[in-house]
Amino acid sequence: MDEKNLILKAKAGDRDAFCALYSLYKDRLYRYAFYKLQNEDDAKDAVSDCILSAFIEIGKLKKPEAFSAWIFRILYCSCTSVMKQQIEKRKSENFEDMENVLTSDFENAIEKTELKEALNILRENERDIVLLSVIGGFSSREIGKMTDMTSGAVRSNLSRSLKKMRDYLEGDSNEK
Repeated sequence: MDEKNLILKAKAGDRDAFCALYSLYKDRLYRYAFYKLQNEDDAKDAVSDCILSAFIEIGKLKKPEAFSAWIFRILYCSCTSVMKQQIEKRKSENFEDMENVLTSDFENAIEKTELKEALNILRENERDIVLLSVIGGFSSREIGKMTDMTSGAVRSNLSRSLKKMRDYLEGDSNEK
């Protein structure tokens, strides 16, 4: 069954159709949340909140072709909420009591760390545009609608942001 039919069935209350939509989007949603929040558990929480909200509100979706942008907008709001919770949590945590957790896949961890560092050199709005484009797969027009920017401004910001990241990563690889 194609995506548009799944969306129409989900809007009509078909849980299986919504589950199928979730299966189509879960990896992209998680990657976006992970790189935005930079924490596995927080990313999972944000995606869970997003999916729950989307399930509850899907009947209000006006155009099936807008589903992708709609669900990523919900995820963007979920991530913002988690970030606010992170800030509050950091105010009350004792960092000396935190435990370091190592991953068994060291090379993958290094690549993730380098990508996180490259994303961290960007301003928040630049990072959002890169994540929506690269992870979400949205066009500059779609990103513009989500971020209240023109598609030209999105393309310009995306180009500058990717160049910043590339320069940063190339600088790191030259040091090795």
